[in-house]
Amino acid sequence: MKIATIIVRVLIGLLLLFASLSFFFKLAPEPETTGDFKAFNMGLVASTYLLPLAKSIELLCGIAFVTGRYVTLANILILPITVNILFINYFLNPNGLPLAVLLFLANLFLIYRYWDNYKSIFTR
Repeated sequence: MKIATIIVRVLIGLLLLFASLSFFFKLAPEPETTGDFKAFNMGLVASTYLLPLAKSIELLCGIAFVTGRYVTLANILILPITVNILFINYFLNPNGLPLAVLLFLANLFLIYRYWDNYKSIFTR
């Protein structure tokens, strides 16, 4: 189980690093969007701060996952973003849904594996 945790942690980290670095350095062309997803994406871009903030958190969490340091904190920081990615793909862009589901489930798996670190949060 320890090896599976390391593999999942590193794969999530690499995915988050790729996504954030692609955004900041424009490594990949912007995907073509249509309909409601295009309107949503335009709103994110128009906010000027929300997308860079999310990508910065992805970058920091990706580094944490790859290095294996502060993974407990990274799990909690990235959870709202993975939930958002899941919902955006479910409601607006079903083409990306399989990857979004895998990312969300992998995040839940890591939270489960590091659950001992979270127990104190839920005590009275």
